[in-house]
Amino acid sequence: MAKKKATPMQKDYQSRAKKLEPKRKVGTNVLRAFLVGGSICIFAQFLQNIFIKYFDFEKSDAGNPATAVLIFISTLLTGLGIFDHISQWAGAGTAVPITGFANSIASAAIEHRSEGYVLGVGGNMFKIAGPVIVFGTFSAFVVAIIKLIFQALGG
Repeated sequence: MAKKKATPMQKDYQSRAKKLEPKRKVGTNVLRAFLVGGSICIFAQFLQNIFIKYFDFEKSDAGNPATAVLIFISTLLTGLGIFDHISQWAGAGTAVPITGFANSIASAAIEHRSEGYVLGVGGNMFKIAGPVIVFGTFSAFVVAIIKLIFQALGG
């Protein structure tokens, strides 16, 4: 399919728009994302250490309650409208997988609550969560098959 050639007026408009477009502060954005994402990870490690030290969890099991606490906190902050302000300032730093995913699920639920609990909240939460769950399950299946093949070949 051939691309349509821009008219002189369209080219003039594009050049003017490009001049007026604000420049991105890439360095600042990267630094903010790094600091916030790193802080979330440090906090998660801190939580894991608390579960190991004070609740007698094994190191291999302490990640599960720490993850649950992160999900709870990010969902609570989303519901209070605080997570949006943090993520606007931090950019991709809040997209640390567990907090970003919890925020996207909670946001979908809040946005569609007026449509009812089943079709509004539940339906729209699973529009977001469904593909992630399916992809995760399928990826685990593929990795398991590859592992079985390597084990069968003598690995």
